[in-house]
Amino acid sequence: MMVIVAAGLGIWAGGYLERSTGISDPSIIVLDEVAGIWLALLGCGLVLWQFAVAFILFRLLDILKPGPIGRAQSLPGGWGIMADDLLAGGITLAVLVVLRMVL
Repeated sequence: MMVIVAAGLGIWAGGYLERSTGISDPSIIVLDEVAGIWLALLGCGLVLWQFAVAFILFRLLDILKPGPIGRAQSLPGGWGIMADDLLAGGITLAVLVVLRMVL
């Protein structure tokens, strides 16, 4: 539920700040990272290595923006600000779920 609330607020705030400042993806907005990492952490149990993997993989995907993550950032307004982080979080979540099944 908190991921949905953070994403909604981030889309609104990101779009508002982009329009009012003229800056694309203003660095003052961090709610996109919050929503993305919260999404990623849904794949964690109460095990330290899972939190570490979630954080490291999410940050790598968020920084490097491979494939669809980079393309998602080009969506207009707050949608682009939020979409890349949610995709990074979703991919991290999927990886964690698979790792937990095989380990």
